[in-house]
Amino acid sequence: QVTLVESGGGLVQAGGSLRLSCAASGRTFSSYAMAWFRQAPGKEREFVAAINSGAGTTYYAGSVKGRFTISRDNAKNTVYLQMNSLKPEDTAVYFCAADRAIVRITASYEYDWWGQGTQVTVSS
Repeated sequence: QVTLVESGGGLVQAGGSLRLSCAASGRTFSSYAMAWFRQAPGKEREFVAAINSGAGTTYYAGSVKGRFTISRDNAKNTVYLQMNSLKPEDTAVYFCAADRAIVRITASYEYDWWGQGTQVTVSS
């Protein structure tokens, strides 16, 4: 059982920055692949970024590459998403996800554990 709690969402102007955090319960955080997904109103949930459990290899959706950075601090059981140069189209609820046995790290169906989400709103 893993509990994930996101924080750091809010309202920001276009071009601004936010840092999301996802705190995880449990003593085996380092063994989990972690990811961020987002869902805008009327749209399907989409992959944003992920980081694996081993070497910390990172993966990004094309729409955020170069603007967002995912990182993890295993000592704090926390994964972060630094979001820079935000655009109105980044507006969504952002979800943190975790799982151990990941084949396709960008696929939402691979993840068993999810946070409750945090709202990010980017005004133009």
